[in-house]
Amino acid sequence: MDMFSVGIAVSILLYVLVGNYAGRKVKGLDDYFVAGRRSPTLLIVGTLVASFLSTNAFLGETGFAYEGYGFLLLVLIAINTTGYVVGALFFGRFVRRSGALTLPEYFGRRFNSRRVQVVTGITIVVGLAAYLLAVTQGASLIISEVVDIPYGLTLLIVWLGYTLFTLYSGSQGVVITDTLMFLLFTVVAFLALPYIVDGSGGWFDTIQALATYEAKPDIIAWHGVNGDGAYWSTPGEALIWALILGVSWATVLAVSPWQTSRYLMARNEHTVIRSACISGGILMLLYIALVVSGAAINLDNPNIETSNKAIIWAAMNMMPTWLGVLLMAGLMAAALSSASTFLSLIGFSVSHDIVRFKGRTDASSLRITRWTMLVVGLIVLVLAYAQPPAVMWITYFAGTLFASSWGPVAFMSIWSRHITEAAAFWGILAGFIGNIAAKLLSKFGVLELPVYLDPFIVGLVLSIATIMLISRMTRVSQQESDYRLQIHRTPASEFDAGELRQTLVWSKALMVLGVATSVFLVVMYALPYGNAVGG
Repeated sequence: MDMFSVGIAVSILLYVLVGNYAGRKVKGLDDYFVAGRRSPTLLIVGTLVASFLSTNAFLGETGFAYEGYGFLLLVLIAINTTGYVVGALFFGRFVRRSGALTLPEYFGRRFNSRRVQVVTGITIVVGLAAYLLAVTQGASLIISEVVDIPYGLTLLIVWLGYTLFTLYSGSQGVVITDTLMFLLFTVVAFLALPYIVDGSGGWFDTIQALATYEAKPDIIAWHGVNGDGAYWSTPGEALIWALILGVSWATVLAVSPWQTSRYLMARNEHTVIRSACISGGILMLLYIALVVSGAAINLDNPNIETSNKAIIWAAMNMMPTWLGVLLMAGLMAAALSSASTFLSLIGFSVSHDIVRFKGRTDASSLRITRWTMLVVGLIVLVLAYAQPPAVMWITYFAGTLFASSWGPVAFMSIWSRHITEAAAFWGILAGFIGNIAAKLLSKFGVLELPVYLDPFIVGLVLSIATIMLISRMTRVSQQESDYRLQIHRTPASEFDAGELRQTLVWSKALMVLGVATSVFLVVMYALPYGNAVGG
């Protein structure tokens, strides 16, 4: 067994051991579902970033940069990271006040409606099962690339790794391991970048070489590769795609279950806001490293057939062995941490939001949740084996489902006095079905949708139109109105002067980082790129 295999094996073993330790602290539903509602800022940042990145960032999106669309991806990221702050300020902190165990439970309480809770739970199961499928496939690709064993066996190894851990520890384990894994893969990503660009003579030589790279013209242009054989024919189409997906994923970061549910674990509302600011800043920096790394791999090997494997090739061929091993372990960490998050949320939604059993206790609820996770996990395992890997595109499809169906209802549940229970229910359903229908019709060639009619846009428009129409035809109940006013009352504990000062420090730090990042990209990318192409 070589060092890369050992690194992956140790990563999985460590994950299971930490889960075993965390599982011993589970005493009831609060511990299992929301980690006792006492997680500090570091743990919330860790679980926010780890559950967002997963294998999509390190395999799918880094491969996307390798194909020639990395800096277009930065346009998308510049928009979507705003979702953290918007979501925390205008949705997440209010959800935390509700005291709910799950996001569907929050929606059920807000609209005094069992059916709203059920339909949001169903969207979680469908959307996150697709996301879990992509992550499982991504982790299996990592192992199969390093260890000479069949893909089916690697799927089973990955599945056992995250399933056994999640069944036992729930959110207690997820939040701890997410943070450990986040620290590992973030540090390794920044350590790996110098080794990848040094092969071409350093940062500026790499930018110049990529700017004039004949095999993939415009590989680091802001719009990426366009024309015949490319994803988009023109720079305009590429920009529209990035803007639409940027807004879509900003909404995902603001309201999606695997992001906003992390705030239910937070110690207080200041933790919610601080963790959102820090997470947004980290993502901006991390994606710059990933995008440049993905593009620069071309200069050493432009012939990697499967772009998802570009970063794996770099780990095994462009870095010192110790760093390559750490990078592979970090990739596995990202995959396992996200998989555990998705599987736990699916289990919580089925057992707590969709299906109810009379007279159940905390012990029976935990048992039902664990059995649910096992059954759903087995279904995902079968689908992962039957479905060819498509890590990035499955992820993008699954994420936008929540932007279309949850986005309008989530924000209006806090800020609108006019949205009714019926409007919320049908609005979620219309956005969800509209997104899926548009995607399927486009995929099977029934409709050829222009880039500005992305399935996210179709679902979003249908959701908003449905909410507005039905809200005019129905009335807000007194219970709904009272509950909205209740969650707008800020708890006295949140007015602590010391906590407020710390929160303002992190808010200002994010603004400074935003300006510094812009200056960095102008000096380190835009100017040398312009000089290289004669602009």
